[in-house]
Amino acid sequence: MRRPTALALGLALLLVPASPALAHPGHGTPTNPPAAPTTPTYGNGWKPLAPIAGGPRQEHSVAALNGKVYVLGGIEPGAEGGVVTTDRVEVYDTRRDRWSEAAPLPVPMNHPNVAAVGGRIYVLGALSGGNSWQAMRDSYVYDPRADRWTRLAPMPAGTERGSAAMGVRGTKIYLAGGMRTLTPGPGGLQDTVDTVSSYDVVTGRWETLPSLPQARDHVGGAVVGNTFYVLGGRDRGQVNVRDTVYAFDFGTGRWTERAPMPTARGGIAAAAVGTKIYTFGGEGNPAEGSHSVFAENEVYDTARDSWQRLAPMAVPRHGTAAVAVGGTIHIPGGGTVGGAGPVDVNDAYRPGRR
Repeated sequence: MRRPTALALGLALLLVPASPALAHPGHGTPTNPPAAPTTPTYGNGWKPLAPIAGGPRQEHSVAALNGKVYVLGGIEPGAEGGVVTTDRVEVYDTRRDRWSEAAPLPVPMNHPNVAAVGGRIYVLGALSGGNSWQAMRDSYVYDPRADRWTRLAPMPAGTERGSAAMGVRGTKIYLAGGMRTLTPGPGGLQDTVDTVSSYDVVTGRWETLPSLPQARDHVGGAVVGNTFYVLGGRDRGQVNVRDTVYAFDFGTGRWTERAPMPTARGGIAAAAVGTKIYTFGGEGNPAEGSHSVFAENEVYDTARDSWQRLAPMAVPRHGTAAVAVGGTIHIPGGGTVGGAGPVDVNDAYRPGRR
């Protein structure tokens, strides 16, 4: 049974007018930022897929298991207007281009911290619904064979947050940054953190790691080789976008800074394919007609420490999530205007394809 938490807000509930704050001057302004097209034009690696069967979704997370993409939690349009936080879990079969429902999350949540390890899906904290979204310590593991969620010990007190960068290495899940509070509306509190921690799925033990050089939320994350990358994001507000790339070396236990993103963006989706990390969309675009949303698709080559601009999104979005399945990156849902504008768009990007 779905148990949504209501939040009666307009589509621009999170947009705060101000100037973007960039970490590296000269980076961050797209050359031609398109608004969300009425009729999307696909190609150049982009392909439309079956829309989310349950309807529009935003501020969710995704995980991939056995050729299927799981869409967990987030916000969706409310029956009486505004948006609600949901416990819904929907599953996209990449082979059949079909949707189904899985057992719902034990509690409604948005901005959940999600990772797949050893054939299971872990949710380690999130933000709640309500008039002010607060960090939750709640943690769960999902077994797809039993279609069942099991409660885990909560996150250690003081480390709870949602919207963290996520990475997996061996039996450990890594979380970097995130936020403890997001109060929608102009001037609402956005409590960004620099906390970094790990969770071992075998022992159930949490560990605190060296903090990020600067606080980040709504950020991209991926582990490639022996390094955990944290890309872009924002710091205490949608327009405070960042272009930084931080890299944590598991051997030295230290953070260093790498080549910055061509476009500073927060609210991005990111996924790794091989030694490259692809970053999509985002929020905080100051360009006229952009609806505060970025269309950018930029890839970071971890081996060469360099960036490349690729074909932009057919439907620019923020507040979405990305995951790779067999070399194809799936990006379900997201918002097409600043704040909350959930859509049911489901598409995919295949690097190197026309």
